[in-house]
Amino acid sequence: MRKIISLICLLLPIAVFADELQLQENAPDRYVVVKGDTLWDISAKFFKDPWKWPQIWGFNKDTIKDPHWIYPGDVVYLDSSTHTLRIGNQGGTAVPTDTAGIVPDMGDTTSGASDAVKLMPKARVVAGTSEAIPSISLKVIGPFLQRPLVIEDAELEGAPKLVGTLEAKQLLGANDIAYATNIPADHGERWQIYRPSVTFIDPETKEVLGHEVTYLGDADVEKFADISTLRITKSVLEIHKGDYFAQASSGFSSNYLPHAPSSSITARVISIYGGVEQAGQNAVITLNKGKRDGLENGHVLALYQKGEVVKTSGWFTPNLTMPDLRYGLIFVFRVFDKVSYALVMETKLPVQILDRASTPE
Repeated sequence: MRKIISLICLLLPIAVFADELQLQENAPDRYVVVKGDTLWDISAKFFKDPWKWPQIWGFNKDTIKDPHWIYPGDVVYLDSSTHTLRIGNQGGTAVPTDTAGIVPDMGDTTSGASDAVKLMPKARVVAGTSEAIPSISLKVIGPFLQRPLVIEDAELEGAPKLVGTLEAKQLLGANDIAYATNIPADHGERWQIYRPSVTFIDPETKEVLGHEVTYLGDADVEKFADISTLRITKSVLEIHKGDYFAQASSGFSSNYLPHAPSSSITARVISIYGGVEQAGQNAVITLNKGKRDGLENGHVLALYQKGEVVKTSGWFTPNLTMPDLRYGLIFVFRVFDKVSYALVMETKLPVQILDRASTPE
């Protein structure tokens, strides 16, 4: 009896994985990674829920510090016994590396009369981190990571502001001189220029959540003073008096690990970037929830369309409301205090304003 109980305990984690992870009907046994792949895309080739990161790769998400461990040319195998993915041989053993990034190449073999195979290791150099496969595509979200996007009222009131121009120019471009107030000398010389464009208002509470801003260009401080002197170094749109400055960002981590929130979170789509009413895959949307609500980078939420109301024929018979329809997944990649930006990863229907985004069930 004790042996049976031990066997059950041993197989229980595998059973849990198998129950939670659903394989794609046409899931391959192996896949060779190519340039342009993402970890999400690779996982989706094997499993229906690619966001279930820890189970898919057999890791605890809390122990993964850097997901960039897969490179073009690596072979990803499906371990049929545990329903997890491995890089290495088909038995699931990961290919070892040393501290210099050297991977033994077991390609050369010799065989004797006993049919035993002797492996003759060679060394190959693993590509640098910059060539590693990212979690999600940075082509779409890249511009959103290094520019100010949402400014709250309190920040706007004290933000550095363009108050004058050389020779009273009305519009500024590259190499023009601008004068600004509230530029702190201890925040560096590089600044970005922006203009408030869209005010985000919570559809339920009517609270002002912040102001989405339009990036206009870059400027360098030439002289710090009560009214500082700056030179415009880059202009993507016309710049004029009344525009604001924000400290240039050094960038944000791109090591996003997909995972569901640990608590129940419900948000609404309050904006689709670009001012359109509907969005599809790879669109960027804004949610009315942020850090204060428990959202964080890497959170995966499911998209739901409100259930249709079916009118009944009788006067005293209440109308029937159909259940909300789950139709897609989004990936939260930049979080502010009261709002967040997310990338539409999968969708079967157009994403619309006020659609619900919640912790996947």
